[in-house]
Amino acid sequence: MPEAAPGLFLGQSDKPEHLLFHRANRHGVVAGATGTGKTVTLQIMAQGFSDAGVPVFCADVKGDLSGICVPGSPNEKLLARAAGMGLTLTPKAAPVVFWDLYGLKGHPIRTTVSEIGPLLLARMLNLNDVQEGVLSVIFHVADTEGLLLLDLDDLRAMLVHVGENAERIGREVGNVAPASIAAIQRSILQLEQQGGKAFFGEPALRLEDMMRTGLDGRGQVNVLDATKLMGSPRLYAAFLLWLLSELFEQLPEVGDPEKPRLVFFFDEAHLLFNDTPDALREKVEQVVRLIRSKGVGVYFVTQNPADIPDSVLAQLGNRIQHALRAYTPAEQRGLKAASDSFRPNPAFDTAEAIQGLGVGEALVSTLDEKGAPNIVARTAIRPPDSRLGPATDAERAAVMAASPVRGLYEAVVDRESAEEILAARRGEADQASADAKLAEARAKADAVAAREAEKVAAARDKEQARYEREAARPRAAPRRSTRETPIEAATKSVLRT
Repeated sequence: MPEAAPGLFLGQSDKPEHLLFHRANRHGVVAGATGTGKTVTLQIMAQGFSDAGVPVFCADVKGDLSGICVPGSPNEKLLARAAGMGLTLTPKAAPVVFWDLYGLKGHPIRTTVSEIGPLLLARMLNLNDVQEGVLSVIFHVADTEGLLLLDLDDLRAMLVHVGENAERIGREVGNVAPASIAAIQRSILQLEQQGGKAFFGEPALRLEDMMRTGLDGRGQVNVLDATKLMGSPRLYAAFLLWLLSELFEQLPEVGDPEKPRLVFFFDEAHLLFNDTPDALREKVEQVVRLIRSKGVGVYFVTQNPADIPDSVLAQLGNRIQHALRAYTPAEQRGLKAASDSFRPNPAFDTAEAIQGLGVGEALVSTLDEKGAPNIVARTAIRPPDSRLGPATDAERAAVMAASPVRGLYEAVVDRESAEEILAARRGEADQASADAKLAEARAKADAVAAREAEKVAAARDKEQARYEREAARPRAAPRRSTRETPIEAATKSVLRT
């Protein structure tokens, strides 16, 4: 019976096909054209890992995957398909926690600007090399001056701060062009208009809240609602890479465990590699190569394996290939790359088989006990135990109401960070400038008053001196008048006669 096998039952070829749990951290790829059954395969893998006690993270880009939180209602066709595999369907829901960067259809996910780092943030903002260099300077200055970068308001405040001190900072760490600062400010505005502001802030996501195992032994299935997020593909890809990087940096080494500590499904994986700078591509390669020793299995979900660089594809040991259509030369090259990635089966031509697969069929090659790839097998994928199709809004609300992280992330925490500190500094500087101007004005007024007082005192002293000189001068005897009085004149006249 498939249930007794030591691994995750994927489906039936000429034998049961399993993905061994102790090889699940060797990563994998699920590929195929739209409508061939990739989402259902992702669903049965996520629920299978959960049943084995392995927490799972996956993105729901179309809304179909949300049905994993509801028990299935298999029809006769699905029951017959299961019976043909020797499988008894047991309708059951997976223990799901819904997440959403915007907080609309799941618990909010946030991180800080500092934690996202300049490399990924430059990717989110679509910056060129020069602008990315300026962004690195901003992070350096913030770190040097002890300024926390928590949200986009902090980043914007740092841009203003660096711009105002560009001459000093330029002498220390390199030129900071005003045009680059203006371009980054415009990119921040565009990111905010896409809803990206909600992603930055606190409380930041704690990884342990995604790596829970319930009392029944099942691993938590973390479903990121990405129906809105897919409208901002750079933000989507950068967020998933950030989360993967956090797992890599925070989890301890465990080697090759009996089963993974976490399985991470990266849907629409081509978005991660479209127009990716070399530094970011190298980071992806490094994380994928080294994270398996942390007990994390990474599974890329995409339309064509050719969407994934060879350096990454070579590290993906477990492969599930749904149908591909090859009408154009580019599609034919992708088909050849997909077929060449499998260990051949002498029973059929791999390239022809890929084109002839029906919905719910796949070519499967997983790693064996020794870690070598099995011969590719044409496999009918098993039906899921949970619902095929989306959950209703009421069902989603019920799951969120019973969530183990309910209430932990909904309220935003706004502690003192770069924006507040720089605003306080600017306020102090403005006050000091105002005080200095007032003191200068007072000093000028005092100087004018002093000069006027000196003039008045000098005039007073001058007048006083003149008065004193006049007072000290000797007075002359009174001059006798020579003018005759009428009596004297009459007397002289009598005497003459």
